[in-house]
Amino acid sequence: MPHLSPTIRRVPRKAGPVAALTALLALGLTLTPAAASNTNDTKTAGPKPTIVLEHGAFSDASGWNDVIRTLQKRGYTVHAPANPLRSLTGDTAYLKSFLATIPGPVVLVGHSYGGAVITGAATGNPAVKALVYIAAYAPDQGETVAQATALGGGTTDLLQHITARPFPGAATADADAYIDTAHFRQLFAQDLPAGQAARMAAAQRPAAFATLAQPAGTPAWKTIPSWYLIARNDHTIPPAAERAMATRANAHTTEINSSHAAMVSHPHAVTDLILDAATS
Repeated sequence: MPHLSPTIRRVPRKAGPVAALTALLALGLTLTPAAASNTNDTKTAGPKPTIVLEHGAFSDASGWNDVIRTLQKRGYTVHAPANPLRSLTGDTAYLKSFLATIPGPVVLVGHSYGGAVITGAATGNPAVKALVYIAAYAPDQGETVAQATALGGGTTDLLQHITARPFPGAATADADAYIDTAHFRQLFAQDLPAGQAARMAAAQRPAAFATLAQPAGTPAWKTIPSWYLIARNDHTIPPAAERAMATRANAHTTEINSSHAAMVSHPHAVTDLILDAATS
């Protein structure tokens, strides 16, 4: 509430609209310096960054729901655009065009393959102030997702449990890759209840095989501060590869005991890391 001068007169109950308006204008003219100072403090604090969340393969934007709920309660504007999952080049271009529509600073967050997408989409965009990787790929220039998986000497059984399905317009030897639903929970979300994991398996978004083989462009983590959450129990991206990518990016790093679906099974830890980046 603004501090008001003690000389302000009350408006009579039966005063007409003109008299009431005159009195209200008088109130506005008698704001004390303390009230004006509060207004200036709000302006100098600056706008909160917009948080953009990019999902990866075998999931969709709904995986961010609990994270979004908390961020919105904290007053952040949040977007979780759909990832086309067709090619690293095309997916990166799509996110770049999405980011171009957002005014003000941005914190860009990627999960899994979404990390490779944000790595390229943020390059050359001065509005992106921080990158946050959640059990995600952070490839170097010329590196493919498949090559990044092998960093650090870790291994995954993911490719042994893939179901391929054709899609219209696919290039020769390309197809949509789904995780076999019988193995989805163990590979992607072993720390979630069986029923929840089964629903995620049924609703999974496939990624074209082309996403694995295209080399990445200039990585934004070389110039933009980065944060990284390593999932120690990840069966999709080897934790050793996650550590190697986090170290290479000089990222502020935290580790938790989580499956690959960390934003679903540990939304508070994921949100805390995003907030750390947003307020840094």
